[in-house]
Amino acid sequence: MTRRERRRDDRGSIAMYTVLLTPAVLLLAGLLVDGGLAIHARQRAADMAEQAARAGANEIDADALRATGEPVIDTGAACGAAYDLLEAYRQDIAGRGCVPGADEVRVTVTIRVRAQILGIVPGLGDFTMTSTASAHPETGETP
Repeated sequence: MTRRERRRDDRGSIAMYTVLLTPAVLLLAGLLVDGGLAIHARQRAADMAEQAARAGANEIDADALRATGEPVIDTGAACGAAYDLLEAYRQDIAGRGCVPGADEVRVTVTIRVRAQILGIVPGLGDFTMTSTASAHPETGETP
């Protein structure tokens, strides 16, 4: 076998590897990048929900506090305070919810995330992450 014949046998082998490995490398890169975005979005949604729930739990009914000595959440103002805090994040939030109670405020936040690499695959575009948090007023006293 001459040198020229050996070269002809190997021609195109790099192109074949490139064609076969490129989709796998892109998929792994997409999982890495977009998976990191998903983890970050989940933590961000949890942080927003916790902050909003605390803001809602800070709305104490002053008349009930004076009458009973116990902190009671003003259910009318609690969600307003939570939503006011969430307004700072309005571009990121795809949905929000608030359930006020006399002793607890529960806030749910949904964030929409745009996939950076996997978005080129049909059906794997944007995704959402949802988190719920609750808070209750603290008096600083131990029971």
